[in-house]
Amino acid sequence: MNLFFEESGDFKAGVVLSQQGEAYQVELQSGKRSKVKSKDVLLQFTTPTPQQLLEDAQHIAQQIELDFLWEVAGQEEFGFAELGAEYFGHAPLPAEAAGLLLSLHTAPIYFYKKGKGRYKAAPEASLKAAQAGIEKKKQQALVQAGYVEQLKAGQLPDVMKPLALQLLFKPDKNSLEYKALEAACNELQTSPQRLMLTVGGVASPKQLHLSKFLLEFFPKGSGFPKIVIPAVADLPLAPVQAFSIDDVTTTEIDDALSVQTLADGKVRIGIHIAAPGLGIKRGDALDAIARQRMSTVYMPGDKITMLPDELVEAFTLAEGKNCPALSLYATLDPADWSVVSTETKAELVPISANLRHNTLDELVTEENLASDAGDYPHKADIAVLWKWIQVLEQGRMAKRESFGLRPEQNNRVDFNFYVEDEVVTIARRKRGAPLDKIVAELMIFANSSWGKLMADHGVPGIYRAQGGGSGGWAAKMQVRMVTHAAPHQGLGVDQYAWSTSPLRRYTDLVNQWQILACVEGGVAAPLVAPFKPRDADLFAIVSGFDAAYAGYGDFQSTMERYWCLRWLQQEQARQVEAAVLKDEILRLAEIPLIIKLPGMQQLARGTQVKLDIIRWDEVDLTVEARLLEVCAAPGADALQQEPDEDEISEELDAAMDMPHEVVETAAEVAPADQADREGAPLVELEGAIQDTKPLAE
Repeated sequence: MNLFFEESGDFKAGVVLSQQGEAYQVELQSGKRSKVKSKDVLLQFTTPTPQQLLEDAQHIAQQIELDFLWEVAGQEEFGFAELGAEYFGHAPLPAEAAGLLLSLHTAPIYFYKKGKGRYKAAPEASLKAAQAGIEKKKQQALVQAGYVEQLKAGQLPDVMKPLALQLLFKPDKNSLEYKALEAACNELQTSPQRLMLTVGGVASPKQLHLSKFLLEFFPKGSGFPKIVIPAVADLPLAPVQAFSIDDVTTTEIDDALSVQTLADGKVRIGIHIAAPGLGIKRGDALDAIARQRMSTVYMPGDKITMLPDELVEAFTLAEGKNCPALSLYATLDPADWSVVSTETKAELVPISANLRHNTLDELVTEENLASDAGDYPHKADIAVLWKWIQVLEQGRMAKRESFGLRPEQNNRVDFNFYVEDEVVTIARRKRGAPLDKIVAELMIFANSSWGKLMADHGVPGIYRAQGGGSGGWAAKMQVRMVTHAAPHQGLGVDQYAWSTSPLRRYTDLVNQWQILACVEGGVAAPLVAPFKPRDADLFAIVSGFDAAYAGYGDFQSTMERYWCLRWLQQEQARQVEAAVLKDEILRLAEIPLIIKLPGMQQLARGTQVKLDIIRWDEVDLTVEARLLEVCAAPGADALQQEPDEDEISEELDAAMDMPHEVVETAAEVAPADQADREGAPLVELEGAIQDTKPLAE
């Protein structure tokens, strides 16, 4: 005797070897033996053989017309043998009954299973809906297959053109377009990004990286709505001739300086900061724009400003204009350059000149300052500032060392990126140049002084604090944002409140409102300040700024690394010199490109080597190189120019994420965090030296 039975959802047939009660011992065609319960048996038959039955049943099932079978079945529940008698016009043979059962089982939209061998015909409406769904899926499959073929042929289907970026970065994985892209990538053995570049969905790797950033942080576009330039109340005119010092590409000029010799021989230094806080008010439309963006976004050759261009133009400290500014005046005794007094006021400041690094750096050197050589604008003023900032720096270093930290190193090298017509220039620039140090020290002085002003008036602000935490050295030295005055040990100051970049950093705009409240409100400042003590919204600003700033910094790092790779292509650089930073991690000498060389022999930090650049990838920003030779062991100068062990960041340990010098400057080097250095690296590490203007936007 043979049995046709159901086991684990499959239909099988075999020869009965034995029977014990309600169970059979059955041998299958493969030789395997199974225990089959009687409740799972659908047919008992003697002929044909089990294997032949299954073959005949498959053939019969393929011949059955499901639409006709559905009509024959009616609307009542039935057993397959009952339906077989009506469908075939006679009691079905074993193969016919089995074939009918297979047909019922494989047509769930026609027949609903009700039990072992029992079914019920689907209602007509349900059947039609299911058939329509199947037909739709067939058509979609055909459309998807067409998309796949177009992609494989190097063509982007028209329907996918407006969806290109969404498909790459925020796809609907159930959409036909995404499934087609995924299928084409699998067949071509490539990534979606590379395929989209091939078919023209994205114009270039540069556009790929930029688009990913914009889609995440500026999903509605990076443009601005129409605005109304706010009016500023009448302000007194300052009796100074101020000047700024910036990179040639800087347009958001936040700060300017002035020098006056008073009748009693004392010197009055003015630090003048652009004052958009006089026009923008907390909660207004312009504040909403600034708060949404939190900061200007920097990248080589371009930027996305925090404020609309026309608003920047209204408040930037432009040459030849009387500009609204928040001024900090320090009266000094030139005998020892000690600070006699300070004063803060809102006023109109005449800007006599916007000086630029590219025209002055070669003239304003330590040697020329010492010998009074050279001829350049505001030479006498710069000489006075140079004398004072050396005293300021010495004071900071003494304070820093009192916190138990090593002296700052100021002989490292910066790299500036300039991009014009897709040609990149990467220029080396030694840190600690006189103009850098002048601006750096004066911005630190302003940020520290205004931080103390807010604290003395009981007004909260946004501070940068470093040191004094619990845990290991790294935890103690982590730079954090707080809303109360606290020391910044790395800078060697008792408090440090970002205040000198209000055109390009929201935290500085917030602090400017608070400082203005101190100036205007006096002892009543806590009552009139826009943000009161323990204002929860201030903590929300800190949190939001941290998140945006980190994302902007990652993007800046990505674009700097991209342009480093473009430089390799542009210069046809194949054999290059590099220096060991740590273990297998090196930095090229001519550009700030950091790479990892797995398996490289152990070399001391600062060792000079020559590399053979084999290939690089502008999509995933990787570089493949091999060591050609070890050129020289590290000398004292080389070691001084590299970060200390404690200053090598986790990004360096990961080996590929930072395309630039990874050290902290005196204002914690960042796209707007060097008290105003645009386009600088974000990583904050101990070893600060300068709070300088941006070297490149």
